[in-house]
Amino acid sequence: MKPLNRSARRSLLVAHVSISVSWLGLTVGLLALGITAFLTDDPATAQATTRAMKVFGDWLLVPVALLSLSSGLVLALGTPWGLARHRWVWTKFWLTLITTALSIFSLRPGINEAALRGSLDIDLVVAPSVATATYLFITAISALKPWGPTRRGRRLRVSVGKGVDERSPRRTA
Repeated sequence: MKPLNRSARRSLLVAHVSISVSWLGLTVGLLALGITAFLTDDPATAQATTRAMKVFGDWLLVPVALLSLSSGLVLALGTPWGLARHRWVWTKFWLTLITTALSIFSLRPGINEAALRGSLDIDLVVAPSVATATYLFITAISALKPWGPTRRGRRLRVSVGKGVDERSPRRTA
């Protein structure tokens, strides 16, 4: 992929961070609703919270997850960080791919089923809890950039010159 110019990279970075933070907030909201529905003794409250979860699941969950995944992928491929050059980027990619798949194929159907019943079981408290922890971990490794280059990243550095990325004369790590 052709490297992104500075303004495109910055714009996409702002969009990606905003979308990813939205996904985290959405998941925290689903967790709060799930805890409310699970702990309440009032059937009307349980039904209202499961319906609210369904609205979030139907209208926001899939688009936000896919936008976060796709914007991160374009950023990785269009910048010197690359997708498989640094362990933290590679880890973020796989965790995002897995959580996107689980959100689409497990969480959303579970929310729809709970909304039909008007109540939910502990699964819809555990799933958003795990997702929230995962997104916080992804956020932490985005900020800290731990672990260093992958084997592929080390090979690229050696082939191009020590510490220099093939697409940029500047150091990447």
